[in-house]
Amino acid sequence: MSAVLGALVPVFLIIALGAVLKRGLLPEASHWIALERLTYFILFPALLVVSIARADLGEVAVLEVSTALLGAIALTGALLTLARAPICRAFGLAGPSYTSVFQGALRWNTYIALAVSGSLAGPRGLAVAAVGLAVMIPVLNTLSVIVLARHGENGSTSNRLLVLQILRNPFIWSCAAGALINALHLPIPPVLLTFGDILGRSSLALGLLVVGAGLRLEDLRRPRLATWFTCLIKLAILPCVAVAIGLLLGLREVDLLIVAVGAAVPSAPNGYVLARQMGGDAPLLAEILTLQTLLAAITMPLVIAAVALL
Repeated sequence: MSAVLGALVPVFLIIALGAVLKRGLLPEASHWIALERLTYFILFPALLVVSIARADLGEVAVLEVSTALLGAIALTGALLTLARAPICRAFGLAGPSYTSVFQGALRWNTYIALAVSGSLAGPRGLAVAAVGLAVMIPVLNTLSVIVLARHGENGSTSNRLLVLQILRNPFIWSCAAGALINALHLPIPPVLLTFGDILGRSSLALGLLVVGAGLRLEDLRRPRLATWFTCLIKLAILPCVAVAIGLLLGLREVDLLIVAVGAAVPSAPNGYVLARQMGGDAPLLAEILTLQTLLAAITMPLVIAAVALL
């Protein structure tokens, strides 16, 4: 447990620092919007390209890791979709609010996942996490766009609009570029890889600071039942499903550990940006993200410690 806490505590300290900076040194929202845009469009895509392109996948159970993560997303997403009407009735949700529950229950915070994977298992952990990045980010962003297009306030059944929203997502393009470079062993000049690596490494710290700055602690005076329900799915049920599938597929040690990390992290803060752009219930998602991030400081060590004992 001490090793797990040693990997997690620095990550959550950076998130806490972001919350402190937002309330002290950098109180202007415009500062954080600029950092968010810089991280979203430039720094984090650079991290994705370099991480996936450089990943040594020779010792990673790529198919099994991918299947465990995508299987958990598919099963949980299917249940949320089939149970949309009962969920909306039970918690008094309209379509836009349902999209926030959907995003909050399925998306994963890649900043936290990469930082924890590297701290726990070094380069091997980052290689497994890179597999997760390559398969999860395009799928989750596509699913989120589809659900928002169908049920958001700006919802549309236009397939053209749906395709445009997917194609505009920088994470999907950067994952595709990194995977192509890795698979085809394309010769990339070392100076460009170093350039991308420097940009990418800065994205983790800035991304975690932005996560902290985005915490809206005032929303937690009385969290809605839908928020607690979403946290239960994301922080408990989804990790259990992913680990169970991983065990059935024979995953062990680092591969299984990083699958657990990827499934157990709180939801992605860029989902809030997407909710604002496509008519989701952004305030509800902000509440979900804040509570999940705080609870993850407790649930993630428990999940990771339990998997380490398997």
